[in-house]
Amino acid sequence: MSSVTSQLLPGVSWRARHIVTRNLVWFRAKWSILVSAVFEPVFYLLALGVGVGELVGTVEYAGREVDYEAFVAPALLATAAFNGAIFEMFNIFAKLKWQKTYDAMIATPLTPGDVAAGELGFGQLRGLFNACCFLAVMAVLGLVESWWALLTLPASVLIGASFAGVGLIGTTLLRSWTDFDYVLLAQLPLFLFSATFYPLSTYPEPIQWLVQATPLYHGVELCRQLVLGEIGLSIVAHVAYLLAMLLLGLAVATRRFDRLLRT
Repeated sequence: MSSVTSQLLPGVSWRARHIVTRNLVWFRAKWSILVSAVFEPVFYLLALGVGVGELVGTVEYAGREVDYEAFVAPALLATAAFNGAIFEMFNIFAKLKWQKTYDAMIATPLTPGDVAAGELGFGQLRGLFNACCFLAVMAVLGLVESWWALLTLPASVLIGASFAGVGLIGTTLLRSWTDFDYVLLAQLPLFLFSATFYPLSTYPEPIQWLVQATPLYHGVELCRQLVLGEIGLSIVAHVAYLLAMLLLGLAVATRRFDRLLRT
């Protein structure tokens, strides 16, 4: 790997792919978990997007009227990537604190950095699968207005990876299962108040600034612009925000894993 990458992510090598392979083999017998993860955002779309959309009608976005279900659908795609990254913390915590899976892994040539990068990589494969299924449902319902929507697949991977990097850090700080209450306490406000279900203009101006500072807002706006074909310069800011969050999260997480697994 390049010297720059080695400085940012110490201990990370191509051996991390073995973590991904190991998890894929394990999930071959747990395929129902992968399939069931698709249903939650679809149910939200049908209930809140299509159902409530009949009552709301249209909302204003980017200077034009957009059907409410078309407004909500890309936001749910982004939040599905977000929720997947958050709930992956449960699996990683179990391997770290309870099953001691990672202790066995670093007895091999794998490093703690490889473990962190491998878990993040596998999590994004799951996220890509979910995004593909959800985007297909959106297309069937006629909620895709632009070919730019295909870019929501790598965008959803970026969103999930950004939150997964931060989630890896959080996992190393948790002491017991009850600490996940704090994670859920942070997750719910982000899910509800990141312009997911309402246009940003509906919030008071001070709250608008707060919403725009949250990471999920940038993921929601990134997917929404791509699906609706409203591409502007702001999309660069959304990508840059999430990419910086990913690199920072993974850099800190690899150091945290190294400290925990080597002590």
